[in-house]
Amino acid sequence: MIQILLVDDHTVLRDGIRSILALESDIRVVGEVVSGDEVLKKVEEFQPDCILMDINLPGKSGIEVTSLVKSQYPNCRVLVLTMFEHEEYLMEALRAGADGYLLKDSSSEEVVAAIRMISQGNSVIHPRMTKKLVTYHHQEPNVNMLTEREKEVLFELAQGLSNKEIAEALFISDKTVKIHINNILRKLEVKSRTQAVIYAVRNQLVPFS
Repeated sequence: MIQILLVDDHTVLRDGIRSILALESDIRVVGEVVSGDEVLKKVEEFQPDCILMDINLPGKSGIEVTSLVKSQYPNCRVLVLTMFEHEEYLMEALRAGADGYLLKDSSSEEVVAAIRMISQGNSVIHPRMTKKLVTYHHQEPNVNMLTEREKEVLFELAQGLSNKEIAEALFISDKTVKIHINNILRKLEVKSRTQAVIYAVRNQLVPFS
């Protein structure tokens, strides 16, 4: 069962999401928060697997809160659900450690699928935001810093594969995959799998739609 904490100050939106998720047998909303200042307290209380996080909140912003949550509860997944389409918000959210970034015009099916994906350790970014990453100007480490095997692992990671699936695809052990991913994160100077996938997309190591 995926335990969800809803963080949004709009009652109508929370009610709608809660109704949608109530139809799923493997997802349960365990709590709701309307202020950024109260999120950490509620995370400690409810121990959610995943947080649906708005950016524009009373008190601390969703990006500030995401950074705090990920530093204190690194296994808690954060899916940003926002109306903001500017790439700066996306990059700030990802730098804060967000595992996914969806826009509020996403369908209910997309939201449910995204929750399941990030709960499995994968990354989710709204298609319109993915395209913006290619034109976002920011100096990044050179891809040639990676070995050929690390590039292969990064490619599979960007396809949404889990560690086990990557191991099977490349005929290596799960432990070896973890070592390669740690090396990739270190060399690319990123903190999460999501940020590594962003790097792969921006440097055209994988196709994007």
